[in-house]
Amino acid sequence: MNATRRTPARPSHRPERTEVLRLPDGRDLWLRPVHPADAGPIAGAFELLGEDEVRRRYLHPVKALSADYLLQLVRPHAGEAFAVVAAEPLPPGEALVGALARLNRDPGQDTAEFAILVSHFVAGQGLGKALMGRLVEWARAHGIRRIWGEVLDDNTAMIQLAQSLGFERDTSPESPNLLRITLDLDPAPRPRR
Repeated sequence: MNATRRTPARPSHRPERTEVLRLPDGRDLWLRPVHPADAGPIAGAFELLGEDEVRRRYLHPVKALSADYLLQLVRPHAGEAFAVVAAEPLPPGEALVGALARLNRDPGQDTAEFAILVSHFVAGQGLGKALMGRLVEWARAHGIRRIWGEVLDDNTAMIQLAQSLGFERDTSPESPNLLRITLDLDPAPRPRR
């Protein structure tokens, strides 16, 4: 697995921080919370994705992102949702967005659903792990005890990432070719022997 070097842009341990990621190929990206000005770049980046990339993220073909969906992505409800991007080191609205991860708390629960999309332009450079790390930080800071996501059973990259991070997997109740992957953030203590 390729390693991505992280450097905080400003010293902080808050999930909402911006850090500089030096990719193994030498490019720098900013890992930062999504900003409302990112709506246009996210929509533009979506148009550059291949059919298979879209299918693996959205679980079915999607031609374009609706204005309502984009608004929800770039304006997450405080305390209930969080989204982070890996983008060029430019101001929001000017930066190309190469990867996006989001987490939405299940209503009234201490669980949350996650989703990650890393474009083929920056795939294989450790961004999935960096994005998931930021989602886990935010979840823990907001009292979420378990995160979960639905993954197509042929999405080997996401399945391998999940396994490397300790996720458990099971067949989804939604469809036999979907897996539900789950990570307990506050596991029960193991009995001592």
